Amino acid sequence: MDAANLQTKVRGIDGSEKGEVTLPDLFAERAREHLIYEVVQMQQARRRAGTHSTKTRHFVSGGGSKPWRQKGTGNARAGSSRSPIWEAGAVVFGPQPRDYGYSLPSKARRVALKSVLADRCRGGNLTVVDAIGLDEPKTKKVIAMLDALGVGHDVLIVDGAAGAANEGLERGARNLPKVKVLRAEGVNVYDVLRHKHLLLTRAAVDALQERLER
Repeated sequence: MDAANLQTKVRGIDGSEKGEVTLPDLFAERAREHLIYEVVQMQQARRRAGTHSTKTRHFVSGGGSKPWRQKGTGNARAGSSRSPIWEAGAVVFGPQPRDYGYSLPSKARRVALKSVLADRCRGGNLTVVDAIGLDEPKTKKVIAMLDALGVGHDVLIVDGAAGAANEGLERGARNLPKVKVLRAEGVNVYDVLRHKHLLLTRAAVDALQERLER
């Protein structure tokens, strides 16, 4: 998208128009599919528990003595009843607890996030609201707001500047399976891609600009 065409309407939570805003240049970032793929892979790797575990010979109990003498029995040589080739024996090269996480350069992560935000803007799946203030932390209030804005119920809501949480909105939206609320500092590539629509407040736009255009 051309940076000159980043004008978008600002709406209230009742669906009314509140003027226009010029989105920052980060919403004009070109598509970078492979970089987005790399960042999603990194996020999924970091979320892996890595708690899988198998018992090697060091951990299997028993087998302290040699099952039979080395020669003269007609059996194959054996040193322990907990050998990997025995029933109830150890596991060879089995998975052990580990951390799968790794990092990509911070610049690459910022560019990938700008790319998915720009994609939502180009596709018409971005809505900017003036502010979100719910008088009650009720799910029905969040549903009424989404219906008034016409954004559907598969939406990522980003409200407030960094460090400012809208607890009423977070509590009201947590019962909706395809609605997620994030603070501006928590916006990430994976969550933007998982939701069809992106709903930002003015404060969130400013916070994202400060975070990503350094």
